[in-house]
Amino acid sequence: MFKMSKKSKESKNTVEDKDTAQTQEKTQNVNGEQNPENQETVVEEVSELDALKEDLAKEKDKFLRLFAEFENYKKRTSKERIELFKTAGQDILQAMLPVIDDFDRALVEISKSEDKEMLKGVELISSKLKNVLEGKGLEVIDTKAGDTFDAEVHDAVTQIPAPSDDLKGKIVDVIEKGYKLGDKIIRHPKVVFGQ
Repeated sequence: MFKMSKKSKESKNTVEDKDTAQTQEKTQNVNGEQNPENQETVVEEVSELDALKEDLAKEKDKFLRLFAEFENYKKRTSKERIELFKTAGQDILQAMLPVIDDFDRALVEISKSEDKEMLKGVELISSKLKNVLEGKGLEVIDTKAGDTFDAEVHDAVTQIPAPSDDLKGKIVDVIEKGYKLGDKIIRHPKVVFGQ
């Protein structure tokens, strides 16, 4: 039929050679060998994957830290709220402490008089007031002469030479009662202790 020129045969052979070379490259890739172009692409993909993994780890770490910080915030605010409820009336209760002291002094003075009815009336009012305040969480700090002095609890008004050896470092006299609201001391007992 048609005769091909020599040039056409050569160009046809060149195209076939190129196709064969590409097919061999692809076959080599399937057999486990890589060509330089594909190797660069794989290296880029691996480095991109590593970068994404690193970013994911950083974001996960940020999330965990933020979550822990939020949990600590919730615990702290919950604790503060509970503490607030416990000591909500602290200012009012502290303002009432001098009134309680006055009642105690009045009871001492009235007990010296002969008017027992007035003593009963003042005792009744005093005990009602103390019961109401105790119901709100106010407690007397039990302090008496002979107790060991504790600087965390007691407020030393003065030091005196101990009247006896057994009172050295101990409370000699209680000047003013101390009170606490829940676990918090709102007024330290004022004491005199021996050296």
